[in-house]
Amino acid sequence: MFDMGSGECILLIIVIVSSIVSIIYILWGMVIYPLIKKDLLQEEYSRMGYLLRGIVMLLCPMVGPGFFLVGQIMYFLSFHGDVDLEDVIFSKDRVKTFTKAADDLGRDMAPLEEALAVSNKDDLRTLMMNIVRGDVQKTLTSISLALNSADTETAHYAASVLRDELNDFRITVQRIYKQIKEADEEQIRYAQFLLSYMNCVLEQKVFTSMEQESFVRMMEEVGDILYEKENELLESTQYEWLCLRLMEIKDYDLAEKWCIRGMKEHPEELGAYTCQLNFYFSTQKKEQFFEVMEKLRKSRIILDSKTLEMIRLFSREVSSCQ
Repeated sequence: MFDMGSGECILLIIVIVSSIVSIIYILWGMVIYPLIKKDLLQEEYSRMGYLLRGIVMLLCPMVGPGFFLVGQIMYFLSFHGDVDLEDVIFSKDRVKTFTKAADDLGRDMAPLEEALAVSNKDDLRTLMMNIVRGDVQKTLTSISLALNSADTETAHYAASVLRDELNDFRITVQRIYKQIKEADEEQIRYAQFLLSYMNCVLEQKVFTSMEQESFVRMMEEVGDILYEKENELLESTQYEWLCLRLMEIKDYDLAEKWCIRGMKEHPEELGAYTCQLNFYFSTQKKEQFFEVMEKLRKSRIILDSKTLEMIRLFSREVSSCQ
């Protein structure tokens, strides 16, 4: 038998006590606690975490348990006390957000048609980057113009951005169109979204004529579903969208159908009249054109500057053809 001094005895006791605490901790965390709390979420509990901490406490007697004990005490003191919310502002009325205007960006912007003629490649590339930083989906026509740029880097970048956006559009349209055809409880909501989403891209005419026609007919089918199910949800501008897109692919029969529907559902809205004026001008139906214009003149509808300019232009064109 070896004789041990008092210091060695104390050290042995510490090791034994620390080992017992570590084993109890491991058993508690891996066996007992899960049995007590059967509805634990995975984010809130981890057996491996208890095991690793227990091993650390076994390898580092006294220091390991002391470290975790102090950490737990600090956690409770920091996160389980009463929170002082006196200085916290919840009302939006009391908050003013000041956003610095992008003056430098605004001064650098120019029509892309003009910029393409600029010989300075750095300026052209900067303009292209500024366009892409914005809402790319609404600037596809401008981006497509850059495909003809003499600067190969600008043209390549435009082609890459345009390809990615159009591929995203194709995938999104096919996915939502399939969900609409399944006629589930979300059919109307999907149809409303898809109608606006498709028009935003199709009005820019960035697809080939064949693919453009295919998407327009799909858009018309979605409009038909929405009209048959919940026609009161269709706005006058949406009737006009459908009419214009169908006229662009020369399907005047379907375009006329949407013109008639728009006037029937929204007889007191400007969009229904501009839709018919566009249609009768495109099909050179002069009598019907002037009849609609006279109805619009007698109505109480307030005309905006864009509509007035369109009527002047169309009237001159129609009159010159008589």
